[in-house]
Amino acid sequence: MTTRNHIALQTPLHTGFGPRTTAKEALGGQDLTGKIAIVTGGYAGLGLEAVKVLASAGATVIVPARTPEKAQAALSGVPGVELERLELMDPASIDAFAERFRTTGRPLHILINSAGIMATPLARDSRGFESQLATNHLGHFQLTARLWPALKKAEGARIISVSSRGHQLGGFDFEDPNFNTRDYERWAAYAQSKTANALFAVAMDKRGEAHGVRTFSVHPGTIITNLSRYMTDDELGAISTLNEQGERVLSEYNDEFKTIEEGAATFVWSAVHPQLDGKGGVYCENGDIAIITSTPFTPGVYEWAVNAEDAERLWTLSEQLTGVRFEL
Repeated sequence: MTTRNHIALQTPLHTGFGPRTTAKEALGGQDLTGKIAIVTGGYAGLGLEAVKVLASAGATVIVPARTPEKAQAALSGVPGVELERLELMDPASIDAFAERFRTTGRPLHILINSAGIMATPLARDSRGFESQLATNHLGHFQLTARLWPALKKAEGARIISVSSRGHQLGGFDFEDPNFNTRDYERWAAYAQSKTANALFAVAMDKRGEAHGVRTFSVHPGTIITNLSRYMTDDELGAISTLNEQGERVLSEYNDEFKTIEEGAATFVWSAVHPQLDGKGGVYCENGDIAIITSTPFTPGVYEWAVNAEDAERLWTLSEQLTGVRFEL
């Protein structure tokens, strides 16, 4: 595995896409006939929009859900979609889903790890792991590991790890990631999990490149979806995106606030567009590779979320916490 300067890699490509690009536009006219995709969280919000666009281009899309009945209702009428059961906070459920997929013998060309929770009250899984870390990062780490043989089999696959500008609120606490000794703060926990999503992309791409598997982390933008269900009225009011007439507000932040169709654009672009051929391990937003920044709440990625040493440290910790290792 080669050593790469991930700071230097965070250089925009000037793709021609931007904050107003929709997921359908970001597809770039790609024909995905014969491609297999898995999209966690693919039955609501941004994940649902990504599923619709990928399926419309001919891909077969598997949508694992904690409640398949809810997913069935959301995806009714979308062609090329298969529904499955998956609970990301349950290691046995992850293993069972991955095993069911592997036994089909199919390759996996696209894995979009978009399911997540945000700013939740303190909760823990059966192992004692904090729920946002367990769901947003550790569950997807285990899922990707179990699907690794199918990703290699594709002979050209992409993994999308959905991060957030929320990573700027705080880095990863390697001393107490599960809030066992420090006071729980729900936004700090969310920021830690989103930093972990970006660091995972760095470490995963380092391992996957030789096998034709490239990994990207993405920030979709600020979109009001069911993800915001634990936010207070004051918090929601502070990030209002559209007024009652459907008009954009807070124009000075216009590039950040998006519709669902716009928010899913970087998912789709990172997953399929040839502009990213030969690249990986970078944090993307607005249909392009993001710059490094140190200014809060502005476009770009903080250095702590793409730091190669921290990415390796998190990889080791994730293996220890989950008991899962990639069979590279």
